Amino acid sequence: MIKSIIVEDEAQNRENLVRLLAAYCSQVEIVAQCASVTEARQAIIECYPDLLFLDIEMPGGDGFSLLESLPDTHFEVIFVTAYDNYAIQAIRFSALDYILKPIDPAELRNAVEKASQKIAREEENLRMLNLLQNARNESSNKTIALSLAESIEFVPVQSIIRCESDSNYTTFFLKSGEQLIASRTLKEFDELLSPHGFLRVHQSHLVNINEIKSYVKTDGGYIRMKDGATVHISRQRREMVLKALI
Repeated sequence: MIKSIIVEDEAQNRENLVRLLAAYCSQVEIVAQCASVTEARQAIIECYPDLLFLDIEMPGGDGFSLLESLPDTHFEVIFVTAYDNYAIQAIRFSALDYILKPIDPAELRNAVEKASQKIAREEENLRMLNLLQNARNESSNKTIALSLAESIEFVPVQSIIRCESDSNYTTFFLKSGEQLIASRTLKEFDELLSPHGFLRVHQSHLVNINEIKSYVKTDGGYIRMKDGATVHISRQRREMVLKALI
């Protein structure tokens, strides 16, 4: 799925775009709809989208001022506008596509497919980089590629103490004391890290078994980590956690 945000000041146009995407572009997941630049800026920070459907002329600033105000444009942009005189400026902002209203479903489908392919290529490049890195390392020195707001960090797996979920983001707590916020869900990292000694003890917590100091039976059961952190265990996972630790 392509996590997407619609930025359009007119409600009718937003509804029309949502309907067209549902009908012709099932790979698009709308995570936010925004009526202004201010709303859009906050939604981008909170949702970390893959794709932005961006109107140009809006109250409180245009689409270009929105892009200029962001420290990092980690997403692809499809401009959706009633005006054809912004095309050159859109190209300068590296827009993936430029669609005129009223929206032609075929043009929309082609633009989304282009976005899908570009996002998939970038993710595949990231996976290949990580694969090559791990191929050079011994099994005990595996790394994981974390996509952060401004960089991609390659982190040794065994330097990770624990991971904590925050909606569509995951915070990594490292032995160095550093905290890294990656723009993927904990579920995705659980699948990557569970073969390397990590245990999902709670919907919001994934821990490195080698960094567990003790299991405390009182207060519903929780774990003390070697760095002093305490991590609660969900009732549903308590039996599984005990079996894994004993």
